[in-house]
Amino acid sequence: MQFLSEHFGCEGWRGEMSARIRAFDWSVTELGPLQHWPTSLRMAVQFLLASPVPLVMLWGRHGYMIYNDAYSVFAGGRHPYLLGSPVELGWPEVADFNRNVVDTCLAGGTLSYRNKELVLLRSGVPEDVWMDLYYSPVPGDDGSPAGVMAIVVETSAHVLSERAREQAEAAFRTTNERLQMALNTGAVLGSFVWDVQLDFLSGDERFARTFAYPAPYDLNRLPSGIAMQRVHEDDRGRVRALIDEAVRDGGPYTAEYRVRHGQGEQYRWVLASGRCDYDDQGRPLRFPGVLIDIHERKVAESALVQLTRDLEQRVEQEVRARSEAEERLRQSQKLEAIGGLTGGVAHDFNNVLQVIAGNLHLLARQQRDNPGVQQRVAAAITAVERGAKLSSQLLAFARRQQLSPAVYNLRRLSDGLGELLARALGETVRVSMQVPDQPWCIHVDRNQLENAVLNLVINARDAMNGEGVIAISADNLVLGAEFCAGKEIQPGDYVRLSVRDHGVGMAPATLAKAFEPFFTTKPDGHGTGLGLSMVFGFVKQSAGYVDILSTEGQGTTVQMYFPRSEAAEAQEEQAPPPRLLQGEETILVVEDDDQVRITAAELLEQSGYRVVTAENGDVAMRFLLDGLRVDLIFTDVVMPGQVKSADLAAWAQARTPPLPVLFASGHTRDIISRNNQLAPHQHLLRKPYSPDALTAMVRQVLQAST
Repeated sequence: MQFLSEHFGCEGWRGEMSARIRAFDWSVTELGPLQHWPTSLRMAVQFLLASPVPLVMLWGRHGYMIYNDAYSVFAGGRHPYLLGSPVELGWPEVADFNRNVVDTCLAGGTLSYRNKELVLLRSGVPEDVWMDLYYSPVPGDDGSPAGVMAIVVETSAHVLSERAREQAEAAFRTTNERLQMALNTGAVLGSFVWDVQLDFLSGDERFARTFAYPAPYDLNRLPSGIAMQRVHEDDRGRVRALIDEAVRDGGPYTAEYRVRHGQGEQYRWVLASGRCDYDDQGRPLRFPGVLIDIHERKVAESALVQLTRDLEQRVEQEVRARSEAEERLRQSQKLEAIGGLTGGVAHDFNNVLQVIAGNLHLLARQQRDNPGVQQRVAAAITAVERGAKLSSQLLAFARRQQLSPAVYNLRRLSDGLGELLARALGETVRVSMQVPDQPWCIHVDRNQLENAVLNLVINARDAMNGEGVIAISADNLVLGAEFCAGKEIQPGDYVRLSVRDHGVGMAPATLAKAFEPFFTTKPDGHGTGLGLSMVFGFVKQSAGYVDILSTEGQGTTVQMYFPRSEAAEAQEEQAPPPRLLQGEETILVVEDDDQVRITAAELLEQSGYRVVTAENGDVAMRFLLDGLRVDLIFTDVVMPGQVKSADLAAWAQARTPPLPVLFASGHTRDIISRNNQLAPHQHLLRKPYSPDALTAMVRQVLQAST
């Protein structure tokens, strides 16, 4: 697990497969133990686990299978037995196909298949399935292909839908052919002749029954108005226009329309065909025609149209959902890459700030009676604190900050923020806060939550040009699978905390970059671009989800979703009484940065402590094994050499009594646990630290160990 924490950054992992990969005994495979895996394999597994798309990697000539949560769903009953298994043993029914895939990609080739048909065993029964398959080689540390990355998307439902559509079209053609045969064999609803001059119809009994003429009417003198009244009102205008056109131009008359069936509101489709006859002077005389039943054909046509529309809609929805999932994956990968970079930069930046801050404090102590020096040192320390705040925001975005979460009820939000918001917003901005009478509890770091809300409110104030109402609201929600699809959040109970303004809003291009660090729409000097980045990192590190809804000219709503906590609300602890900051114990300072080590040692010596220094863990362990007796180890987290800070801490905890250890770091990714909390025996001092913070923490750790 230490290996995964150091190399995979597993504190950000979610899902079943990350735990299964850690628990699997890889030493029984050719891959060997986790700690011996090549860098290329580790990076490929990190990418695979972060993807919402079903991915499986086949490593080595045997194709040992490593896959993500989405693929485990596809695998069905074979999961989790596929993990670590050669692909030909895991899927024996398609062994030849997979052997060709592995051979091709290890030779540097790629393969792709659209709607590939395979026969797979599901629940022990052979089943035809169709899939979109994409295979690409994964390079090893030497650059040559060492494995295969496979994207597996089952398209069986789509293929079967297309086949159903083809069958429906075939059924329609068959129905149409039968209709033509019926027309030739008597599927006629009657014949008629229209006397154009006298405007009377003559027809047979079937025609009279179709239009429901009462019995007293003579079949040779049927009023045309009764027939027209039986035609559906939506069709009458079109029928009259076709009749007038046929009489005027002399062409054939063909009209499909609905006729009321019986005394109710049901209608049947008919086809009327005929042609107008004229006298020697070209005047219209008679209009003979025939009435044909086409109701079944029209019903079939309507069903086909509806089926086509449904299929098109389903295909459109699937394409849109896939595009959205791919876009979310690209955005997530981009933010992860930026987070890794900013976290490393913040770590190195904190070391630089620590050297500057330490020497400034030492200078201030040496020149206590020099007002000019004190003034300049105070200004420089203020600048260092601003730099430390920027670094803290970068670490929040990278999800590498230390959190102190506790069970929290949002009813207390106004108590912690009311006065602060009033000072930050001024008199022209009003805050409306709505919280349910009984909001669910959440497990968060209260200070970080209040800081996130403050950042959002300040952004809202600026978006409204310093005037208007900002709405803060909380809701208890039960999120379903449909909402959570592709959002890196699991269905369940959540508390949604929203901050809404009615400001200028954001364009789509701006919205896509809103969470990126240093991106800001504010003028130079009016913002760092880290506020939303900090909110994003804090919410993600708290196992939540954050979303932004914004429309230009209408405003912006930022929604933070936090998982519900069933535990009891934490009670606020009273601040402990001030402790003596001086001491006379012996402290071993382990730090690879010379300047940081020198300033830390001098600060501790000025507080009365005896100090021994070591430039890395190897030297520190040699001192301890040679008999050096110390009361506390004060060590940086990340150091060169064979002996790491975690090894020193483990050795110290194994002593009787245990030797206390105080860590110092620019960020905590190497010692922080997956739930963002330090272990009970671990203590952390974040860089850059002041002399008072150093001596206070040293005193606290020493007293806690007694």
